[in-house]
Amino acid sequence: MPRFFALILIILIANVAIVKAQPALPAGQVDIFMGVDFNYRDIFLKGKVYELLINLTPGIKWNMGKGWQAAARALVPVYNDYGDRYKKVRLDMAVLSKEMYLGSRCFLKASGGLFGMERYGLDLKGIYVVNDWLALEAQAGLTGFCSMAVDWEASTPERVTALVGVDVYLAKWNTQFRARGGRFVYKDYGAVVEVMRHFTHCSVGLYGEYSNEGGKNAGFKVVMMIPPYKRSRRKVNFRPASNFRLTYSYEGNAFANKMYTTDPEENEREGWFDRDSLRWGSNTMRPDFVYKEGRK
Repeated sequence: MPRFFALILIILIANVAIVKAQPALPAGQVDIFMGVDFNYRDIFLKGKVYELLINLTPGIKWNMGKGWQAAARALVPVYNDYGDRYKKVRLDMAVLSKEMYLGSRCFLKASGGLFGMERYGLDLKGIYVVNDWLALEAQAGLTGFCSMAVDWEASTPERVTALVGVDVYLAKWNTQFRARGGRFVYKDYGAVVEVMRHFTHCSVGLYGEYSNEGGKNAGFKVVMMIPPYKRSRRKVNFRPASNFRLTYSYEGNAFANKMYTTDPEENEREGWFDRDSLRWGSNTMRPDFVYKEGRK
């Protein structure tokens, strides 16, 4: 099964004759950005009631043209209650990806490299737009463990993840409902249902989930797009990260219903694909960032 999946993914990436590339940002553009990774957990141990882990997240994206993108991100700890494993500056993500589409309704994104949550391997995402308010999504991956936190640690990429879901977008209220389920990254089986309300430069939502390992859980999410909202577009751009995400989990189970990310700035508001190509859902709202051409 893992070898078969890897073969299919390679064919999809290579077969550009029948799968057209997404029209994206100008080829050759490089974005260098800085964000913050905020981690919080409740504890009741030795007089402490909470612990924090705060990392700066410098990253880079290179738009290579014809839907290809290379991206990388590092973690730079600035405050750490989590222990020695989290004290080193280390590479967190290094990904090569390609966006593609079949016709005007089926969108694909293939990725390979070092992903979030200390996973590496291959990943394929897809969305099929049924109509203005309904879309179907799927994601499948073949990954292994890879971490540079203490030393170089890695395992053979043999773990298969697979999720399928449905999205409903109510344009009148800028509200999105999403349900997906399948096999998550820690081999648990589960389902997640969430509703998000999209405002100008911000999305907030609630979610409920179930896992055969973690049981029931619920929480909320906030995605805040970071200014400045008017940006110059040059060959090399220096900017803040596009967004700041905060997820609160009632149970705080770190090993249930978890999925890696394949983009350093991936978030629920913007989705997986270039907004100018996939005109569905929150991508039909007024764009968060307005670009003007800068000096070459």
